[in-house]
Amino acid sequence: MPQDSLNRLTEADAEELLHGICFKTGPPRLLGAELEWLVFDAEHPGRPVSNERLAAAHEAADALALGSLVTVEPGGQLELSSAPAASLTGCLDGLQADLTAVRGILRKQGLVLNGLGQDPRRPLRRMLASPRYEAMETYFDRTGPAGRAMMRASASVQVCVDAGHEEPGPLGHGRRWRLAHLLGAVLVAAFANSPAREGPYAGWRCARQGVWSDIDTRRSLAPPLEAEPRGAWARQALDTEVMCVRTAEEGAPWAVPRGLTFRDWLRSGGGHRPPTAEDLDYHLTTLFPPVRPRGHLELRMIDAQPGEDGWLVPVAVVHALFDDPEAAETAYRVAKGLADSYGAGPAPRNPLWRSAARNALADPELRSAARACFRAASSALPRLGAGGHVMDAVGEFTERYVSRGRCPADDRAGPAQTRHPKAPSRPHPRTRPQPAGEEARP
Repeated sequence: MPQDSLNRLTEADAEELLHGICFKTGPPRLLGAELEWLVFDAEHPGRPVSNERLAAAHEAADALALGSLVTVEPGGQLELSSAPAASLTGCLDGLQADLTAVRGILRKQGLVLNGLGQDPRRPLRRMLASPRYEAMETYFDRTGPAGRAMMRASASVQVCVDAGHEEPGPLGHGRRWRLAHLLGAVLVAAFANSPAREGPYAGWRCARQGVWSDIDTRRSLAPPLEAEPRGAWARQALDTEVMCVRTAEEGAPWAVPRGLTFRDWLRSGGGHRPPTAEDLDYHLTTLFPPVRPRGHLELRMIDAQPGEDGWLVPVAVVHALFDDPEAAETAYRVAKGLADSYGAGPAPRNPLWRSAARNALADPELRSAARACFRAASSALPRLGAGGHVMDAVGEFTERYVSRGRCPADDRAGPAQTRHPKAPSRPHPRTRPQPAGEEARP
């Protein structure tokens, strides 16, 4: 890691970099998705897969000539990240072709991809061994078991949309930044697919969201939405603790400081070498808010989805609600009214997000908001060039789940799954009424 004085970073440098790299504005044109999958044994889905088999599967998938990037998460989850696409059809077709190829190569090894937000198999194991993941576990273990569960057992559908125009309006970056957070609870509820039968999230339909919200006092929180986005995110990033200080020595353990924010590191060093721009880039990869600005906006709150094609529904719905002006305006109005009815607080720890994770669409206000948003998305998708296959998939999901106040987790719910009462809301003057396929099931 470079430590030359020319690479040293000042506080002003860091703020300038954050302002410049996290929100790249312009007309919304591109769409992307990152699909995380659990890897299961086809014959014995309830048994953990050995690290050796997982490593062979990942190596085989990585050797394929794919348009998507193949990466591996610490617990052995396989991730496909699409290239930025100029259309919904381009994004979905590319990922579908790559998934078909990956499924084929895994099938030869007796393995299948499973779309589930949280791995139910025990014990939880970490497959990857590296200074990064050793440091992450050391850091997370200081605050409880949630960090290990997040690293080893979670899987999601992450949808990436452009930040939007610099100017105000339905497609302006400020409105889209707020929409991503306001709409986040609706997306958590509609696509909840990580039911828990025991433990601290017993009865929750989206236990994965509970895990993410509990990993750190600040690292997983959204910045204040009433503030200007660039400044708010820069403050959030600099005032979050440094997870680790990397070393240049190959294989050497990384330092895991206590209570040292990146701003502290810039100002005083905290007994460590001076930080560089590369350290700031790395620090940003250790922040896990529900919406992460990376030039574009990365929506991280959606559980992995069941079935071979279930993943395409959240990608299509998010695209419609962000990139069609009429649907975006409807989604903002509905989500803002819903958030106002629950009161303020940072996502994902406010009452609305907690109810979305616990109750999903059994919460009547979330159910009403989801129905309105899915109607808006369904109307917008033809305008965005969606084909019949996509329209059918969104329509079937809406009929099976949203219209009935259900979510994918309800298909897996056991005796411990209960319908909890809605979390208490605080009145607000602005409140508005408003096929399993080849997938293996544990």
